[in-house]
Parts: sequence; structure tokens; C-alpha cells
Amino acid sequence: MNGVLYYILLITLCVEFIGGSLGNAFIVLVNIMDWVKRRKLSFIDQIFTALAISRIGFLCSIITSVLVYELNPALIMTKRLVSEINTSWTVTNHFSIWLATSLSVFYFLKIGIFSNAIFHLKWRVKQVVSVTLLTSLLIFFSNILIVNRCIDVWIDRYEANISYSAILSTASHISRLIILTNTIFTLIPFTVSLTMFLLLIFSLWRHLKNMQGNATGFRDISTAAHIKALQMVVTFLSMYTIFFLSILLQFCNIEFQKKNSVTLFSFTTGLAFPSGHSYILILGNTKLRQAVLSMARWLRCRLRDAESSHS
Repeated sequence: MNGVLYYILLITLCVEFIGGSLGNAFIVLVNIMDWVKRRKLSFIDQIFTALAISRIGFLCSIITSVLVYELNPALIMTKRLVSEINTSWTVTNHFSIWLATSLSVFYFLKIGIFSNAIFHLKWRVKQVVSVTLLTSLLIFFSNILIVNRCIDVWIDRYEANISYSAILSTASHISRLIILTNTIFTLIPFTVSLTMFLLLIFSLWRHLKNMQGNATGFRDISTAAHIKALQMVVTFLSMYTIFFLSILLQFCNIEFQKKNSVTLFSFTTGLAFPSGHSYILILGNTKLRQAVLSMARWLRCRLRDAESSHS
């Protein structure tokens, strides 16, 4: 039974990796083609492109970790490889999450309706989002420094020829510390996105209250914009929660890391976020959705031509 579960998780992981890579590559390709055609790319499309690229890197970093763990677990105890794997995961995960968080900030500033002077920042959306991403770099460097310090302590203990039980105890303790550190740093952008979600709800409530006596058409357009933005942010938060739980699962099951099924399950749940969210972005973006429909029509025509040529 355990062997069957292992192969189910392995197949699911491969499907998520391939599907996520194709979805994110599609976003990059459509935006690059649009940039070549128009000689310019909107700010939101720039975020989409950077997000898709970071997620391709994140998917590759996770699948590399799985391959190393499955093919040669002994390599995980080398200082250089541990540092490279954790650094690549931290870098790609940071930009993947913070670029997605910047989308929440973008939607809020573009759609949210507030009379307070503080929220006049909505007229400087690009600057606010850019400052948010630059500020996140301070968090990123702090994360890298702490994780690398933990790795140094771990490997130094491993190379000090201490007892096997002491090595396992140290590895378990340091692993928990690394995962706890990543969890804390991952919680920061989650809190930002949750705040944007709550502010959007408040903005929608104020809008519905203030526009009761106004024209229905305007009210419907603005309400629809709020609801669409809320749907995008809710989907992001839901998938973000799954990713967050996958990190907590690793933290709670360090002692079971030698069981492949437990390890693969945490990887599989973690991979669902960067893979699945790319398709949510495609469906929620008019240009990307139209590109998918155009590609589907083209494939249908090609299949019809192929069938007619054989008949």
C-alpha cells in the first residue's frame, strides 16, 4: 500500500511539474510576443512575466531537490549542495511569493475606493508596487543569512566526526530551525495579501453603500471589478495556505523524513501552489484567456485538416 501511495505521489508530482512549467511558460511566451508586437509591455504584464519566470525556477528547484533526495540522499549532507539547494529554493520562492503579493497590492490600489488622503497612493500604483518589491529584498537577504548560518552549523557538526546519534539530533534540530525560519518569512507576504483582501472587502462595502442612489450601470461595473479582484486574491490566498501547510507539514514530520511517502506528499502539496496558480492567472486575465482560446481554435482547425487529409 505504501508503495502504491509512493508512485501515486510521484506521478502527481511529475504532472504538477510539467503542467506548472507549461502554464508559466505560456504566460511568458504570450507577454513576450505582445511586447515584440507592440514594443511595450504594461506594468501588470511585467509583473505577470517576472512571476511566471520565478515560478519556473521554483518548480525546477523543487524537482531538483526531489531528484537528489531520491537518487542519492548522501549528497544532501555535503555543505556545497545543501547551500545551493536551499539558496535556490529561497530565492525562487521569495520572488514567486512576493511578485504574487504585489499583484494583490496592484489590484487593491487600482480598484479600491477610499476617500482618505492616505489612499491617494492609488494614483502611483507602479511606485508603490516597486517600493514593496524593493522592501521585500531586505526580508530576502535576512532570510538567506539566517538559513545559510543554520546550514554552516549543521555541516560543521557533521564534519566534526561526532557520534551518529549526535549527527541525527543536530540535523533534526537544524532542519526544524530552517523550516521555521522559512515559515516565518513566508508568513509576511501572506499577511500583506490578507490585509489587501480585507481592505478590498471594506472598499466594496463602502462602494455599495455610497452608490445605492447612483446609476445601476456604473455600480455594476465597479462592483464587478471588485468581485473579480476579490476572486483573484481569494484564490491566491487559498493556494498560498496549501503551500504554507506543506511547509508546516515538513516541520512537524522531520522525524519521518526517511519515509519517502511523507517527503513526497509535502513536495506534492507545495508544488500545487506555483503550478495551479498560473492557470488561475491565465483564466483571470483577458489577454491570456483570449490567447488560450485562439490556440484552442488553431489546434481544432489543425486536427480537422489532418482528419480531412486522411479521409
